[in-house]
Amino acid sequence: MNTLANWGGGGPGPWILFLPLIWAAVVVGVVTFVRRTAGRGRRGPWNTMDRPAGDSPLAVLGRRFASGEIDEDEYWRRVSVLDEQFGRPAR
Repeated sequence: MNTLANWGGGGPGPWILFLPLIWAAVVVGVVTFVRRTAGRGRRGPWNTMDRPAGDSPLAVLGRRFASGEIDEDEYWRRVSVLDEQFGRPAR
């Protein structure tokens, strides 16, 4: 009786790895899905996707200037200090 695992008398061959590879892919997929969905809403250094955009020092400074907390001279003075300390961010 010829079976798929012993087809042609050459032993199981590479087909013996096919089923474990499918199960490994399923397990990795489930673990990835659970890790991505279970961690939503939690804050921490590992979860940077929740981080609000635009919280850089220049963005905060721009918001303060736009809301009227600081005047134009103060804005440009602080921008120049940030440029001296940290340099221009790469775009």
